[in-house]
Amino acid sequence: MATVRELFLEREKSTLSPYAFLTANTRGRDFPYTPCDMRTEFQRDRDRIIHSQSFRRLMNKTQVFLAPTGDHYRTRLTHTLEVTQIARIIARALRLNEDLTEAAALGHDLGHTPFGHSGEDAMRELYSPDFSHYKQSLRVVEKLENDGQGLNLTWEVRDGIVNHTGKCMASTLEGVIVKFADRIAYINHDIDDACRAGILQKEDIPQDLREILGESHSRRINTMVNAVIAASADRGEIRMTPEIQDATDRLRAFMFEAVYTNSVAKAQDGRAKELLAQLFVHFENRPEEMPELYRNNIARDGVKRCVCDFISGMTDRYAIETYKDLFIPRVWSN
Repeated sequence: MATVRELFLEREKSTLSPYAFLTANTRGRDFPYTPCDMRTEFQRDRDRIIHSQSFRRLMNKTQVFLAPTGDHYRTRLTHTLEVTQIARIIARALRLNEDLTEAAALGHDLGHTPFGHSGEDAMRELYSPDFSHYKQSLRVVEKLENDGQGLNLTWEVRDGIVNHTGKCMASTLEGVIVKFADRIAYINHDIDDACRAGILQKEDIPQDLREILGESHSRRINTMVNAVIAASADRGEIRMTPEIQDATDRLRAFMFEAVYTNSVAKAQDGRAKELLAQLFVHFENRPEEMPELYRNNIARDGVKRCVCDFISGMTDRYAIETYKDLFIPRVWSN
């Protein structure tokens, strides 16, 4: 009698697009593992990511607003869930492999630093100009998770994670979908958060972009998602229709000017970077104070690399509390 996993694999062959990546064709894992009777390899990767410590930490990592106290601002976790939802819709409409798409989307930001891209900039200055959150995400799933053993994910999921941004493209269409979904998600939810914070008014968005993409959060996402589906259907590539791609690029440029680089939302960036710099110097000089996981890697990777791993894994709140414990005098009371 066929196992549930085998039934899933057969269903993929009979229902997915010719352009879909079939789970049966995976390059596999770095370390052999007995197949699960109930789940395919990509379903298993999804579960490993969801149950990882780094995934749980995303709930207290900045998206745009540093350590937000309001209940409704996006965090790195809610961003990840929105990316995953958008990516799965696109994959389903194109009859591509939803499980591969979902796993790569859930893991794409596991290596993001505290304080968002300010923390990423700080690690470039303190550790290496080559540091990036997407490379760190790959390092998390390969070297740091599971007490240093890594999650032993399939090659295709790791490929989707490390190539979700930047100039490189994932090797599968499912991985490329994550790149598009990431941009669709953050442009739109960052507009929503900026409006909630009073930094931006919907009317500030150029009128021609509102007319092309839509006036509301949901309409813009719907327009962009439909543009990807329409331009990519029955093709061996993922893209947007030219008009919507141009409008999306111009909306992103508007957000960089109005919010990402030139608003009160970024007023604390300098302080956040200075906080991380002081933590970095402290633990570089006192590596014995880091958790065992990071101390154990010093002989192999060097002190700076391990301090970078430790600080990159911190949440905003943990970084702030660690700074307070190390550098702010405590008030004594009877």
